[in-house]
Amino acid sequence: MKDALFHLDAIEGVGLQAQVREMLVSVILSRRLQPGEAVPSSRAMAEQLSVSRNTITLAYQTLVADGYLESRDRSGYYIGADAPVSDYATGKPRQPADKRTLPPPPAGNDMAWETRFRRSFSALDRVAKPLNWREYAYPFVYGQADPALFNHSDWRDCARQALGLRNFESMAGDKGEADDPLLVDYIRARTLPRRGVMAGNEQILVTMGAQNALFLLAELFCTRGVRVAIEDPCYPDIRNTLQRLDAEVVLIPVDDNGMVVDDRLNDVDVVFVTPSHQAPTTATMPLERRRELLASAEKNDFIIIEDDYDFEMGFLQKPAPALKSLDKSDRVIYVGSFSKSLFPGLRLGYVVAPEPVIAEARALRFLMLRHPPGYAQRTAAYFLAMGHHDTLIKRLRNAFAQRRTAMEEALESQGFDKAHAPQFGGASFWTEAPEGVDTSLLADRLRKRGVLIEPGAPFFAGRRSSRHMRLGYSSINSEKIATGIGILAKEIRRFS
Repeated sequence: MKDALFHLDAIEGVGLQAQVREMLVSVILSRRLQPGEAVPSSRAMAEQLSVSRNTITLAYQTLVADGYLESRDRSGYYIGADAPVSDYATGKPRQPADKRTLPPPPAGNDMAWETRFRRSFSALDRVAKPLNWREYAYPFVYGQADPALFNHSDWRDCARQALGLRNFESMAGDKGEADDPLLVDYIRARTLPRRGVMAGNEQILVTMGAQNALFLLAELFCTRGVRVAIEDPCYPDIRNTLQRLDAEVVLIPVDDNGMVVDDRLNDVDVVFVTPSHQAPTTATMPLERRRELLASAEKNDFIIIEDDYDFEMGFLQKPAPALKSLDKSDRVIYVGSFSKSLFPGLRLGYVVAPEPVIAEARALRFLMLRHPPGYAQRTAAYFLAMGHHDTLIKRLRNAFAQRRTAMEEALESQGFDKAHAPQFGGASFWTEAPEGVDTSLLADRLRKRGVLIEPGAPFFAGRRSSRHMRLGYSSINSEKIATGIGILAKEIRRFS
């Protein structure tokens, strides 16, 4: 019976017209209806699916435009004679899609792949977040976007503009080593001056987020025999990247003023640092220590790679000037990102460096991924240029200020006397549990009660700590914070 082919499975976040189209395309590609066969009238299909006739008509019209259906005057709609067909529908006749089974694996499929890997990456330390973190009642996760604070209609308008005919060549073409000029112009003229950084377009490279930027720079400057100083604790992926390159890693401790500047930097070649917002302790390096770090770089002839993430989230006071803005000898390479101020899934960041560095990084990026997607670059450029980004930042700052107050009060009421948060605002607290509490085990227990935290152990290398944890508040409503922290405190007492 033909009617049995047509039914909708509700898909969250997908409109009815798109669901109807997807259903019909699936039927056509699998050749469950053959070219020339009629499909139900728009009225009959609307009644069967319990949707409006107009929705069905619009879906049919888009399928006609794409060649899946043909419209015949006074007759109705039919499967197009040249409709696309899936590879699964070619060759011998097959069973209906819902009854197909995958072919068995080939005999003797017992390859010991583990013995073929030259290096293993699956066991590296990383800060893991469950993909379904939104389903938890109390997600104290850091760096995730809150859909309630994002203006989806503004982004959709910018995306529609980026997809327009006027932008199609810039959006869809292979740019080779080039970046979207509109996005680069915005970074140069609007974003960097806010950090006191001046640069030309040829000194800017767009990357797939800050992590891609740090990876490129590590590839360029760090290899076996090169001494590289990093903070301890620090963002674990940069430590993992350096270990992959066999660089000689020098661990520099962090205090309340960020990375310590002392004689341990006298014999290094590269320094990775997060001066404005140390990851993960949230410490801000004061101006005097920044000058000491720059003086040490000039004296000992090393370069500095500055990761200036999250600087936009300054709602208590303005962030300190970027280290790059104080650099007089062109030794600082600056890394920025839109992940925290837009959303992490966008995967757009940038590097600011002298032209020879950008030229090499651009060539290396070309080998890896050619360039970040043109569509994402152009959409982000419009969103930024039209002022939507500034509006979003204001909204985030107001919301985060309320959440920070709620978090601070909840932590104090539960006896957390060593909780640290960025002096300028930010979106997380760094704290520690009492002696004897392993926060990795604590996190497992809390997950069963709907609470997500980030254990601190992955951030440490030289002095592993099981007591620390990071508590983000970018993705949890203010009214839920006190209850979530109460559950955390109760579980700690049980653990003890």
